[in-house]
Amino acid sequence: MGTQVKDVIIKPDAPNTLLLEKHADYIAVYGSKKDDYEYTLSEYLRMSGIYWGLTVMDLMGQLSRMNREEIIDFIKSCQHDCGGISASIGHDPHLLYTLSAVQGKLDAINMDKAVEFVLSCMNFDGGFGCRPGSESHAGQIYCCTGFLSVTGQLHQVNADLLGWWLCERQLPSGGLNGRPEKLPDVCYSWWVLASLKIIGRIHWIDKAKLRNFILACQDEETGGFADRPGDMVDPFHTLFGVAGLSLLGDEQIKPVNPVFCMPEDVLQRIGLQPDLLS
Repeated sequence: MGTQVKDVIIKPDAPNTLLLEKHADYIAVYGSKKDDYEYTLSEYLRMSGIYWGLTVMDLMGQLSRMNREEIIDFIKSCQHDCGGISASIGHDPHLLYTLSAVQGKLDAINMDKAVEFVLSCMNFDGGFGCRPGSESHAGQIYCCTGFLSVTGQLHQVNADLLGWWLCERQLPSGGLNGRPEKLPDVCYSWWVLASLKIIGRIHWIDKAKLRNFILACQDEETGGFADRPGDMVDPFHTLFGVAGLSLLGDEQIKPVNPVFCMPEDVLQRIGLQPDLLS
């Protein structure tokens, strides 16, 4: 007797249109609620949160509503004498938040060895784990396919095998999960969909069902996206919900680059275009 696949039920009255203005309002006022409990608890994510907020506002054509000078001053104040950048003022420098603030130089590392390690994390199912022998996971797959794209090594991927594994992440609700037997989550609308776009297999997903799932995760009152319908919204899932809709071709949103999760016009402006498989 087979086990029942974990999934969520989308209610008939769930949102089915994109509430773009409400999402822009949600992000625009999020940073002003500095005394709110939620804002205070998320201080350790502040630098990444700024990246998520700026990116989604740019994708929605609302970047002008963000306080440019305040953000630049905040980022500068988080850089320490060692060069590292912290999540917030008074925190220790950390690699993650340094990455959120600036990209590292690709010519500063042994690229051949780095590619060798990434490929050693490839599994028999075509996916990638966080280290050799670890279970395949959609988040790790995105990191690896993005890395191989930037380094010109995408030809090393078995696109059909990997594409099949990624497409199996779609559940009857239309949502995507990160690995077998897990619930769907809006953030995987990015990790899975972007990986499929990078390897040229995005057309293997049922786009209409995925779109309905993403839209059902909106909060019609406050704006923003949650991980699943009915849950609490946050800037992280708001970015990846909007970015996922962009990959699905929503014309209300700017085209997003699947490798960098940045608006395509930004990459064109700086002359950066990573490899994608056809």
